[in-house]
Amino acid sequence: MNFLYNILVFIASLLLPLIALFNKKIKLFVDGRKETFTKLSSINKTDKVIWFHAASLGEFEQAIPIIEELKNKYDNYKIVVTFFSPSGYEIRKNYALADIVCYLPLDSKSKMKKLLEIVHPTVAIFIKYEFWPNLLSQLKRKEIPTILVSGILREKQSFFKWYGGFMREKLNTFNHFFVQNEESKKLLKSINLNNVTIAGDTRFDRVSTILNQDNRLDFISEFKNSKYVIVAGSTWQEDEELLVNYINNEASEEEKFIIAPHNINQKNIEILKNSILKKTVLFSAKGNTSLAEYQVFIIDTIGILTKIYSYADTTYVGGGLKTGLHNILEPATFGVPIVIGNKYKKFKEAEDLVALKGCISINNQEEFSTIFTKFKADENYRKSTGNINKKYIQENLGATPLVVNYLKNIL
Repeated sequence: MNFLYNILVFIASLLLPLIALFNKKIKLFVDGRKETFTKLSSINKTDKVIWFHAASLGEFEQAIPIIEELKNKYDNYKIVVTFFSPSGYEIRKNYALADIVCYLPLDSKSKMKKLLEIVHPTVAIFIKYEFWPNLLSQLKRKEIPTILVSGILREKQSFFKWYGGFMREKLNTFNHFFVQNEESKKLLKSINLNNVTIAGDTRFDRVSTILNQDNRLDFISEFKNSKYVIVAGSTWQEDEELLVNYINNEASEEEKFIIAPHNINQKNIEILKNSILKKTVLFSAKGNTSLAEYQVFIIDTIGILTKIYSYADTTYVGGGLKTGLHNILEPATFGVPIVIGNKYKKFKEAEDLVALKGCISINNQEEFSTIFTKFKADENYRKSTGNINKKYIQENLGATPLVVNYLKNIL
């Protein structure tokens, strides 16, 4: 099986540069990896290193509270962060608390051996998942302590199938698993892995700190103008179609909308703006405009959505109709109602909050319009729904201290 896997990795290394000629995201994936070992060359043999690996942006958010704690307690260590996906790396490549941020090389034996020789981490911390066989083999061979944080395991994964011996073997690399739920612990126990702690999700610790930061944005305050505001975050085309139909045909003049699309390229933003019949302004074109006069505000920039959520009366979080649900914990921490699409399985926090009725899942335009009309009309319902979300955040804090307490025995 090792031989077959390595053949597949080799074939991928030949095909990806060809695909990159026609695909922008794959081009970032390929070109970014050309810089990995150059970036890592600044590590000295005498440096002490803590290495974090995250698949993409969402997983990196789970790493942040641990990085912050470790940076405070162990500032003599260098922090190295690797990403698999461009969507994580391109946004967080300048993360201030990391000494080096780069792509993880393709999982060939030679590249992973070289990676660990250069980085020589005191500990390797994997976030949620990402189980690369050659990397795990090299970590085990070099006896580098390795842990999984905020892990989620599912019965459908190959580890738990009759044919999954190759991958099951690789899990023995991990010194400890910090998982999010009882199901993950039971699954690991079923394959005789008992070095497991149910710690929950570090993102709860991450989002809880948002309340302590300065979330003021003067231009959002001016736009809101003390009126009722729906904030739609990380929206895709299918989400925006529902929003635009509601705005054009059902929204009252007293209802304002802030839309922060996931894709902010100019063409998509213009299509969205031109589809809205109400008075609309773009962030990039606000200038000295009197924002209070507008009913719709399109945020065609990144990095401020979290603060914008603090102004919301209700929220819609995109991705749940087709492409993959985005982060609902940020609006939840502000204690506001959340509406999402119907594809939220595999997102534990969404499953939990839908069950608790702090998050409302909709299937179509009629359900979308009905729930937002109800939230606008019924302040008590709106507040009680939002309080469910706030309480859920508060009840799930504490994963970060558990992980950091374990790491103090290694560092």
